[in-house]
Amino acid sequence: MAAVKGGGPDSVPSVRIMPGFPTLTVAAAMSQATQKIGFVSLGCPKALVDSERILTQLKVEGYEIVPSYGEADAVVVNTCGFIDAAVQESLDSIGTALNENGKVIVTGCLGKRAELIREAYPDVLSISGPQDYASVMHAVHEALPPVRNKFLDIVPDTGIKLTPKHYAYLKISEGCNHRCSFCIIPSMRGNLVSRPVDEVLIEAEKLVKGGVKELLVISQDTSAYGVDVKYAEREWRGKAYRTRMTELCEGLSELGAWVRLHYVYPYPHVDELMPLMAAGKILPYLDIPFQHASPRILKLMKRPGNIEKTLERVQNWRREVPELTIRSTFIVGFPGETDAEFEELLDFLREAELDRVGAFAYSPVDGAKANELPGAVSEELKEDRLEQFMAVQAEISAAKLQRKLGRTLKVLVDEANADGAVARSAADAPEIDGTVLIADGQHLKPGQFVDVVVEGASEHDLTTRLAYPELKLI
Repeated sequence: MAAVKGGGPDSVPSVRIMPGFPTLTVAAAMSQATQKIGFVSLGCPKALVDSERILTQLKVEGYEIVPSYGEADAVVVNTCGFIDAAVQESLDSIGTALNENGKVIVTGCLGKRAELIREAYPDVLSISGPQDYASVMHAVHEALPPVRNKFLDIVPDTGIKLTPKHYAYLKISEGCNHRCSFCIIPSMRGNLVSRPVDEVLIEAEKLVKGGVKELLVISQDTSAYGVDVKYAEREWRGKAYRTRMTELCEGLSELGAWVRLHYVYPYPHVDELMPLMAAGKILPYLDIPFQHASPRILKLMKRPGNIEKTLERVQNWRREVPELTIRSTFIVGFPGETDAEFEELLDFLREAELDRVGAFAYSPVDGAKANELPGAVSEELKEDRLEQFMAVQAEISAAKLQRKLGRTLKVLVDEANADGAVARSAADAPEIDGTVLIADGQHLKPGQFVDVVVEGASEHDLTTRLAYPELKLI
């Protein structure tokens, strides 16, 4: 699928697609006389994991997942409702599914606004919210009673995955305890509910045994993992682990895969991760949604507002882990944001020199408390500020990547063709960050680790050649 450079995991909704089928997510299945389901998955990686769980259950119960509306007996649409653009994309996808197929089951975040969906499309069969797998399956059973086929009901231990075989998202919790004024996610996904640490580690172990080389840890608030269960202790591989971010990372580091952390809030205990990164146990990569740099705007957002402390901590982390990559997301044009406060944000960007940055103009999502604030910024000014912001970050990113010229990097191959290979370094999460292009990587395979020498750099991507072309596999 296409990815917008610099975007954040929650900033832009996305449709999971397969080549040749522009709107449907598919998992390959043998063609037999079974009930057939089409599936559309929209939104962030957390929604993607929800889709994987639904698809796995469908497969377990004997349903065939097909790649086109015409082949499907019914279609499931997993929606997103994070910002207005996501809401519109979800509504459009529901409409397309109804027009092309007629039997549509709706689930996901927008399902929390059932009246909006019913008003636009009264003929949908069922509407349910995020993580409501039981309601989805009940609706499927009502529309298409399962026909079991023991030759088709074979599901790998890892379940059905919508990512390439060599990386997978590992969701460690649901919901969020924060009440950021611009966000409605808690109203859709509820308060924080952490998965037991042993359950997460067992899933991760199965994924790695199944060929996964990179685990992308996701949640709404990774740093808060375990708070709701008072960091309950569980056992895995004969050792006790607390349900807590640091201990989870210690366990994941035993699996020999890349471990990448997303949605990390800058709580004090994030400092505990630095020794693990410095020792190479987890990737030196943090995805931290700072959102703004003006103390007043941060207070209005109901976000941590001590920006000087944030800069100091970023500098301390980099002293301890020089290779640390920091990705963040920001909002421009928040209600009441003045020219001076926007300049504060740009100054922070220049001083912090963050490696990967995404931003979006404030979207007055229905139900967000921030909509009640005075001083709404015009759409024209929002877009102007967004353009300025991304131009500043592009300069920072280009300068940082230039410093990598001549260096040897370990990368993970995502794809290869006659033009070379596309890979990612420790600094690059899939789909949202840059890529590493390997000019002589035609014969590489997805999931291989190789060393490359950096020969060129743009604002987001690196161009390289194999450091040891005589070696086929590392």
